[in-house]
Amino acid sequence: MTMGILEGKVVLLVGASTGIGAEAARVFAQEGASLVLAARSADALDRLAGELTTAGHEVATAPGDVTSASDVARMVDTAVERFGRLDGAFNNAGITQSGPLHEVSEADFDRLFEVNVKGVWLCLREELRVMREAGGGSIVNTSSVGGYKGSSGFGAYQATKHAVIGLTRTAAHDNGPQGVRVNAVAPGPTESAMLDAMRRDDPEALPRRIAAMPLRKMGTGAEVGNAAAWLLSDRASHVTGAVLPVEGGFTA
Repeated sequence: MTMGILEGKVVLLVGASTGIGAEAARVFAQEGASLVLAARSADALDRLAGELTTAGHEVATAPGDVTSASDVARMVDTAVERFGRLDGAFNNAGITQSGPLHEVSEADFDRLFEVNVKGVWLCLREELRVMREAGGGSIVNTSSVGGYKGSSGFGAYQATKHAVIGLTRTAAHDNGPQGVRVNAVAPGPTESAMLDAMRRDDPEALPRRIAAMPLRKMGTGAEVGNAAAWLLSDRASHVTGAVLPVEGGFTA
């Protein structure tokens, strides 16, 4: 039997309940990882964990909010307590917001940065605590094509995704000497609840974006999950500080 690229690894997946996160969980499990699934919705996590456990995979759940330092610490501690270590983490929790910058409310702006930036930082901090002590590990953060390409109507969201790239690259420099790799994936338009929100807010935006992509199609959560799995695996052993586009050539 061919072994998966994550065989024998313990991976924490934050933002696992729906969309890219849930599809990535299925990919990681098929690739052999033991998983700790984290998200705010305990019910959604239980359903996904039940599906994967029934299929023969090792799965634990850790419900919590990425904006809570104590919740994030518990997510990481769950991996260590259940499986004895933490080899990889996929920090995928995030929210979106559309609208011109001058129309975004202060409350919405603050919430975007609280979830998309502070949440990633809190996850990094706790994951690195364990991985640095263990002498190695691999972390993947979810940014976006909006993290390095501007467009109108999503300025506040894009600012958070620029920040995720900054956190990723800095963490790669800070932790490479301890054997910890830190990278990011940058999805383009991908089937998810976030995409449904885009359809509601600006029905014309999505067709325009797809028409600009060489592959002329939206991505899937599994395609993003496959990219993240490779970055988490030993096959990417000399890759750190990278931002891997998974966007059908949208920025080509």
